Amino acid sequence: MEQQGSLQDGVVKDVRTLLWGNCPKEDVFQRWAQGFQFSQEEPTALVQVEGGPCAVIAPVQAFILKDLLLEGPPDIWKNVTRDKQDRLLIRAATEIIRQAADPIHPTYSLIHLDTDNSDDNPMANGEVSTEKAQPLFTSDYFHSRLRIFSTISLDEVEKYLSQRIEFFKEPFGVLLLLYTVVCTKGINGMRSEMSDPTEPVIDSIYGYGSQSLINLMLTGRAVGHVWDHDQDVGGLQLRGIDKQNTVGFLALLEHLRYCEVGAFLKSPSHPVWVLGSETHLTVLFSTDRRLVSPETPAEYARRVFKKYDPEGNNFIPANLLQDVLADLELVADDEYVDIMKKKLDNESLGIILLASFMDEFFPEEPRTCPDTFTLYHYNGLPRSNPDNRVRYHTGDAVLLECTVKCILDSNPMLTVLQTKWPSIEVQWDIGRTPSLN
Repeated sequence: MEQQGSLQDGVVKDVRTLLWGNCPKEDVFQRWAQGFQFSQEEPTALVQVEGGPCAVIAPVQAFILKDLLLEGPPDIWKNVTRDKQDRLLIRAATEIIRQAADPIHPTYSLIHLDTDNSDDNPMANGEVSTEKAQPLFTSDYFHSRLRIFSTISLDEVEKYLSQRIEFFKEPFGVLLLLYTVVCTKGINGMRSEMSDPTEPVIDSIYGYGSQSLINLMLTGRAVGHVWDHDQDVGGLQLRGIDKQNTVGFLALLEHLRYCEVGAFLKSPSHPVWVLGSETHLTVLFSTDRRLVSPETPAEYARRVFKKYDPEGNNFIPANLLQDVLADLELVADDEYVDIMKKKLDNESLGIILLASFMDEFFPEEPRTCPDTFTLYHYNGLPRSNPDNRVRYHTGDAVLLECTVKCILDSNPMLTVLQTKWPSIEVQWDIGRTPSLN
């Protein structure tokens, strides 16, 4: 079933309010009004013109890199053709759209602009595709010309994107993908998953995307948290990530305990991670698949233990030990649990430490992660790269024997990497640490 037509005014209003709030600022909207463009120096790296739309651009870049890593290392990517760039962009967009759809009865809502040739249409004939300051390039202009093509066929989605790929390079390209993902998810689907559906997902002052928007682009779920599963906090059901994701996410704010990134995002199925600073998103990746080897029994046990430790204290009340053992399908009868409580809580403090639990039940934890590996970093903002040229930067990483973290406020890159690899050190090819901002 396919359907083409105008977006109803009510739907446009709802989507607009969900994204921008009641009164979107024109300068914020303008920063988002850019297309998907690749760097001349790094032909597989997207360029972000202004601050704000990294919440869409970085996830798209992450999915592009995920596909590229299946083909070989970065040193062979320099000869990518324009056709190959288009295919990478189409594949990444298709996967992001697919994730947002209902898994049982998917309907893909592909949003595009009315492209008639009237005099008031600056998109017509591609005449001003590189200009952003046209008077008609406004929020009102954009929203008044939104059209929809609906299909239940993923092949049709890919075909549609292939036929209209040039429009995604035009000034509204990033927004067209964003609106497609949001409309495919559906307003009700978005609101049911967001922590606070009354808050716009794009900051009305600075234009940053919310965690709900980042999660939507990365996982297809517009939840506001990055921990594993849903968590009950003080009677509130707070939605989290429901399964291992294809690409990952690491957050600088985790070391300040402002958030907790769970194993589903911290240990994705491909060695690609979006990195979140306070204001910007960049991407880390590696060709070493040992970094995403399957979860060991000990890693799974640690994750289950932390499920019963929602505040991240690295201990649980002793009366929850039986639940943890049962969850891990270990012996959990009353008599055995009482014996283990006395052993693990020999001072009768009423708590079980994570370290004691792991030493008792998983004493020989095999190390699956290599001691040394190569990392690559992407930042789409030209001003955040040496010589204002968007390139991948290479780092030689080593995991030290010492497990004591050295948090340096002056090195946010190292700080965010230590949330995944606590003892990591990295030497970067440019002689300084790449910027997260």
